[in-house]
Amino acid sequence: MAGRTAGLVLLAGAAALASGSQGDREPVYRDCVLQCEERNCSGGALKHFRSRQPIYMSLAGWTCRDDCKYECMWVTVGLYLQEGHKVPQFHGKVSLNAWFWSTVFHTRDTDLTEKMDYFCASTVILHSIYLCCVRTVGLQHPAVASAFRALLLLMLTAHISYLSLIHFDYGYNLAANVAIGLVNVVWWLAWCLRNQQRLPHVRKCMVVVLLLQGLSLLELLDFPPLFWVLDAHAIWHISTIPVHVLFFSFLEDDSLYLLKESEAKFKLD
Repeated sequence: MAGRTAGLVLLAGAAALASGSQGDREPVYRDCVLQCEERNCSGGALKHFRSRQPIYMSLAGWTCRDDCKYECMWVTVGLYLQEGHKVPQFHGKVSLNAWFWSTVFHTRDTDLTEKMDYFCASTVILHSIYLCCVRTVGLQHPAVASAFRALLLLMLTAHISYLSLIHFDYGYNLAANVAIGLVNVVWWLAWCLRNQQRLPHVRKCMVVVLLLQGLSLLELLDFPPLFWVLDAHAIWHISTIPVHVLFFSFLEDDSLYLLKESEAKFKLD
């Protein structure tokens, strides 16, 4: 019991340390955000920001601080590239939170840890489909992405409310996640197939989507644990680690492509 408790304490500490990604901890980024907020997020400057802010961004809860963080993220990315460094990750909390609660749940199975594991897993799936919407539609039509985000938040709220307040239905939870996952797979694959000739790096995304779909069979086709230790669920968790590394590689390549495209348009203007 003491060892298990110590393990949970260490996990909590690790989560706290990792709550900010490398980019978030970069002094240049922090200073940029601080100066931007001082310059733009109070008094007359804040009124000016709100007056020119599109209505869809205001409804989506986009604040002056959010705008500063977004602009400073790209400033920091540009500096990293100039110095020949790899692009850092920013705001990487959603997947980490899901893995953290999954670890806690598999360490100590209680009603609370089970719900946190399930709810965070659903959040990751919805976040993935939101990311897909932003990449495929939102860059050209931000209002569509904002409306879709609001819809996903409503769906997540309804999903969690039903499972928490009405009935914790395992069958429904599985069906809902599989359904959203299938939409996610079809959407990503359709975009990848349409752009694979123009953007070779999207093939990484195709591989990730197909691998995750194949590995999901481990969650549906259960079997007795190997050596009475590794069951289908455990093998699924282990197998998804390298897949996420490949997906991050795709995101890095795609971000660099978008950054170069943005710089090219800026020079033309």
